[in-house]
Amino acid sequence: MRKLIVFAWFALCLGLAQGREAQPTAEDPVLEARVQAVAEELRCLVCQNQNLADSHAELAIDLKNQVREMFQRGMSEKQVVEFMVQRYGDFVLYRPPVKQTTWLLWFGPFLLFAGGLGVLFVKLRNRRSQLPKPLSQDEKNAATQLLDSDRKESA
Repeated sequence: MRKLIVFAWFALCLGLAQGREAQPTAEDPVLEARVQAVAEELRCLVCQNQNLADSHAELAIDLKNQVREMFQRGMSEKQVVEFMVQRYGDFVLYRPPVKQTTWLLWFGPFLLFAGGLGVLFVKLRNRRSQLPKPLSQDEKNAATQLLDSDRKESA
């Protein structure tokens, strides 16, 4: 009975695995290396922080196939990348160029860091100015009188 349960469990697990069709590769290894190099420079549009070469998403596979077809038609790496940028914008580039439309992307983290340091500096400065000042002699005498009167009442 135990063997039957183990067999059923493995059969269930095998049913959950997804089979996929093998990825088409170019017959020419040089062409495949070019596809891989360009795929490493292009971002997967549906993945979080992955390039096309590392992604297994359907769109990434389609884009790699499209890059392969463009190379087979005789396009250069630069032409393929320019086509992708025209179609999907600078977002498709894994390392977008520094230009006016991408300044926030490149310099935004530094600006946020500098702003955070500024806020921290102001908060620390305000904290120093809010430190309690030492009591004057008159205030000390008044406090002593209050404490003495409180002690007399409780005794």
